[in-house]
Amino acid sequence: MLSIANDWIKLLYLITFIFMVVPVIQQRGDPLKTIAWLLVITFLPVIGIAIYFFVGKNYRKEKIFSRKGLSDSRQIKLLSQYQPTNTTQKSYWPDESVEGKKHIMKMLYNSEKVLLTEYNKVKILVNGKETFAAIIKALERAIDHIHMEYYIIEDDRIGNIIREILIRKAREGVEVRVIYDDIGCWSLSKQYIRSLKDAGVRIFPFMPVRLPFLTNKINYRNHRKIIVTDGQTGFVGGLNIADRYISGDEELGPWRDTHLKIEGEAVYSLQSIFLLDWFFASKRNIHHHDKYFPPTSVTDRHLMQIVASGPDSDWASIMQTYFLAISTAKSSICISTPYFLPNESIRTAIRSVSLSGVDVRILLPKRCDSKLVMWGSYSYIGELLDAGIKVYLYEKGFPHSKLMVIDDVFCSVGTANMDIRSFDQNFEVNALIYDQRVAAAMRNIFMNDIKGLKSIDPVAWEQRRGWVVFRESLARVFTPLL
Repeated sequence: MLSIANDWIKLLYLITFIFMVVPVIQQRGDPLKTIAWLLVITFLPVIGIAIYFFVGKNYRKEKIFSRKGLSDSRQIKLLSQYQPTNTTQKSYWPDESVEGKKHIMKMLYNSEKVLLTEYNKVKILVNGKETFAAIIKALERAIDHIHMEYYIIEDDRIGNIIREILIRKAREGVEVRVIYDDIGCWSLSKQYIRSLKDAGVRIFPFMPVRLPFLTNKINYRNHRKIIVTDGQTGFVGGLNIADRYISGDEELGPWRDTHLKIEGEAVYSLQSIFLLDWFFASKRNIHHHDKYFPPTSVTDRHLMQIVASGPDSDWASIMQTYFLAISTAKSSICISTPYFLPNESIRTAIRSVSLSGVDVRILLPKRCDSKLVMWGSYSYIGELLDAGIKVYLYEKGFPHSKLMVIDDVFCSVGTANMDIRSFDQNFEVNALIYDQRVAAAMRNIFMNDIKGLKSIDPVAWEQRRGWVVFRESLARVFTPLL
């Protein structure tokens, strides 16, 4: 009897394995990711299959995101009349050196109709104290509407300061809308949310996860951080709403991040992204769009594109931007990212330009909030060093900035890490700036972050203990799934 039972179990496992392997292969995604999932399903048949259905399926082309893409396209037609005229065809450039990056502008316009905006004012915010001071000031000045979209909002000191302002503004008659990610804000209390609703704040979760339904969407999260006040001032960058972005973390130390305050035409793009996400999250139309896109009086000229990407789009726009910007760099590249788990295309581009003589510098954390991600990131350092890339490990805390500066004329700041999750699974948003002055300021910030640090010595890195290298190599196998 025991032998017969074992035979049935083996047969059941074989049938289940076959039925699982076929859909995994048919997804036609990254071959390394496919192999990783096959390994998980093979060696952890029960747990692996469950995990795959929860977080492994690729929903980029499936119904829920197709519906979002369809509704977005309808809303885009409505919102496009409020966008500034696209300037990618202009023969005149405020800075001739910017014309060398025109191919990036054209790629984004041709793939996702990402408009280039001209009249913008940019303020770089380099830590939590500066960022939240600027955000609070903008919220306090709002007289018509406040739009907020965040991955994490915590019920702590800064979270309650923001909450109290939103409540007060809503009671004064200001339209306040908030989108929060249901997983990122899973620990946010119902009382916190209820207090906002009771005051008249319109607040909705992005893709709420309700067991057992929609659990297969748990892996696709809204990682965007957007604030727009009165259609005139916008914020975007790496900081969530939590005390650790101001006071740091006991284990990791001070939190180092970069955020932007934007005024001008680029705010219209942030506004459009928010309104599209609002329609998806709330299922409610917003009328009288004119007041959300008021005329701008900004005369400063900083060329900018606001690029959004997610599993609802046909193109991995931010990943393509990173690839094109890196692979066509002429003199220098500075990258700061807390999580470095790039796909093969990005790794090849970085190594190739370094070997061609481009000065490539990458800043990674020495201590990370995820050991597995840190080990996976470290597994790529050896091949970077072999290509002559200078890699630095940040020792003064946790570097959470998602910053890239190329050729001292192009820079990217936003929510997207240089990892597969940001490329394929999360909803992200980045500000791309084509301007020598802003790029120089960003490069100075990067150089200040690596001040006093020595780049990793290739010989010393190669001589590390065997178990450390094995740990990183093992983590690397699963990096496509992280």
